[in-house]
Amino acid sequence: MSRILTSLFLTTLLSSCGINDAPHSLREKSQCQDSEEQSIVTSVSTPDSVRKFDNSSLLASLKDGGYVIYFRHATTEKDYADQADPLMSLDNCNSQRKLSLQGQRESYDIGMAFASKAIPVGHVIVSEYCRSWKTANLAFGEWTQKDSRLNFLPYDDYTNDHIALMKKNVMPLLTRPPLPGTNTIIIGHDDIFESATGIYPEPQGVAYVLKPDGKRGFNIIANVLPSEWSAL
Repeated sequence: MSRILTSLFLTTLLSSCGINDAPHSLREKSQCQDSEEQSIVTSVSTPDSVRKFDNSSLLASLKDGGYVIYFRHATTEKDYADQADPLMSLDNCNSQRKLSLQGQRESYDIGMAFASKAIPVGHVIVSEYCRSWKTANLAFGEWTQKDSRLNFLPYDDYTNDHIALMKKNVMPLLTRPPLPGTNTIIIGHDDIFESATGIYPEPQGVAYVLKPDGKRGFNIIANVLPSEWSAL
């Protein structure tokens, strides 16, 4: 899938206006058209640069609630831009990418880990794509809300305006504090998360733990692979 490559410090606060002018590229095809509008490059971010908590500290924090956990949906049989397929329909799962057996196991194992570790779950927000809400059903038994703001835009390659729109759409979900004593689960897609953070969430099924600051921003606390939840 496409990637938005941008330069950020991942351990600094991300606000709704903090990276609006950051340069973006999708699949190394879409380039900023005016370099004078680009923000100063300070660091090239990768998923590995996200700070990792030790397992016990992260688990204790999650048990207290207050976090937004953004999952990229679990592994699919194929990885391709089905949102750009004119025959794809959100109402027809057969026209979309499907969870593989591995993805189904990942989803189930994530849910079992949350249950066995007693990690409190509040709202479960999913995109309208079948692979998103099916990941939620397998992991958490249900979803609370389908939200079109988590959907792809219907293009294979994105312009800077498309990226800005995806970021504008998803930021309210990433920055909204959860209900007291719970964690909000969001199950979405790679480009949506990357548009807001500069991080390409890889592999499928990876989760990023965010801490909303109550000021329309958040800190990225940790990333967790599907297999790592059971080890917390």
